[in-house]
Amino acid sequence: MTVRPEPSDLSEEIVAAAKVSKAWPFEEARKLVERLERQGGKDEVLFETGYGPSGLPHIGTFGEVARTTMVRHAFRVLTEDRIKTRLLCFSDDMDGMRKVPENVPNQALLQENLGKPLTRVPDPFENFESFGAHNNAKLRSFLDAFGFEYEFASATDYYTSGRFDEILRRVAERYRAIMDVMLPTLGEERQATYSPFLPISPTTGRVLYVPMKEVNAAEGTVTFDDEDGTETTLPVTGGHVKLQWKPDFGARWAALGVDFEMFGKDHLSNQPVYDRICSVLGVEPPAHFVYELFLDDKGEKISKSKGNGLTIDEWLTYASPESLSLYMFQKPKTAKKLYFDVIPRAVDEYFAHLSAIGRQDPAGQVNNPTWHIHSGYPPAVEMPVSFALLLNLVSASNAETSDVLWAYISRYAPGVTPQTAPELDRLVGYAIRYFEDFVRPKKVFRAPDETERAALADLDAKLAALPADADAAAIQDAILDVARPIERYQDPKRKGPDGGPGVSGVWFQALYQVLLGQDQGPRFGSFVALYGIDETRALIAKALAGELAAANTEARD
Repeated sequence: MTVRPEPSDLSEEIVAAAKVSKAWPFEEARKLVERLERQGGKDEVLFETGYGPSGLPHIGTFGEVARTTMVRHAFRVLTEDRIKTRLLCFSDDMDGMRKVPENVPNQALLQENLGKPLTRVPDPFENFESFGAHNNAKLRSFLDAFGFEYEFASATDYYTSGRFDEILRRVAERYRAIMDVMLPTLGEERQATYSPFLPISPTTGRVLYVPMKEVNAAEGTVTFDDEDGTETTLPVTGGHVKLQWKPDFGARWAALGVDFEMFGKDHLSNQPVYDRICSVLGVEPPAHFVYELFLDDKGEKISKSKGNGLTIDEWLTYASPESLSLYMFQKPKTAKKLYFDVIPRAVDEYFAHLSAIGRQDPAGQVNNPTWHIHSGYPPAVEMPVSFALLLNLVSASNAETSDVLWAYISRYAPGVTPQTAPELDRLVGYAIRYFEDFVRPKKVFRAPDETERAALADLDAKLAALPADADAAAIQDAILDVARPIERYQDPKRKGPDGGPGVSGVWFQALYQVLLGQDQGPRFGSFVALYGIDETRALIAKALAGELAAANTEARD
């Protein structure tokens, strides 16, 4: 997936459409444009995302960078690419390691280094100079794999190189004003020991959460008791101290001149604190976008420690990064469930949007999710078979290899091959893996009752009467003709072609339960056209003979 924010086709029509588009990246970009106009303009706009390298990058990391990239591209379109933009992915790798991750080797080694900045903790994998460096490398590799255009920044580098020295001195100068912001947000016990400065112990190397005995703004130093009780004075510059995480947010924005940063709803209550600290330090806070958090299949917030929900690797095992980008694009301010069942729909919606964009005018294009996913350059891809259809094809054919599926696909769409349709070939692989892991274990065939047996026999006869090359529409008509006279399958809220009642979804649910062992699926006529009329008739024969329902017992045994 390429998400580099190259300038789009900045025609007058595209720019005009972008200025009134209701797509959320444009809405956020317009706020940023208004902010810059109020400030008098800038030569460069800085977008930032933050990352805590205490663990490996995850699906939230992907979402934050992908969404920020979408806003960045929207901003470039609105400003007709006249203002330089940068995306800074900032790693808080100077944070002290508070607990040992369970999924890494050399646990005892890490235990010995608890409390030290992550860039001073030895790498348990023994590949890098520190655990922080290891996780930073993983982050960069992760972002590079998706083609993001970004600059990487290390908190350790910024603190030790002096890039934060000026703002740290300013924090010392305005120490009381910052304490006035922070103390009301803390409990009584925490207030007694709180300081925005966290000194790095010169004896143990650990990040210390201790009260300051003195903050000397003139000298730019802090005085405190070290872990052994020794009164110690350190400069606030040069990496001898770091800032607590809430002041660090605001101070970093002020130091770097950040113009835009998004974060999850779990930061929402702290946003006023971040903003006030940035303002205390003399800089207007950046524009924000607060997104909702993802939920698991039970509606609970996804947590790295719980391990609920989906990981990035799990999504990419069964679907493309573009489909994940679509899921990130859709309704970012609405809490959404993120678990395996959402994948097939996301895949098919992505290709539906991709197919539609070629037929849309500029107003439609800039509202199309794939325009934002691909930074204005969505590829020209037509998918002759949906992911949902492929899953049902795997189910009916018991295919375990892509060759089996391609035999059906080539008959259904002559001339389409793995070589001419690489995206479809990729989808075939995803479908096989998804079916094996999530569909097959849940398949339960139901024996047809007497009404269903008669309807299936009638359907078999109508399919037999169709020409071998009947298309999906003709097959769908035959399927509907079977159900229309049967009272059970009539829906008075729908109108049939003769003005009578239409066909309800109960008929199609019965077909899927009896023939495929599942409750739902795509348009059944399309499935038959892909699977084959003769093959579908054979499936009906097995259902009527009781062979499919008997497979439930065999599977359990």
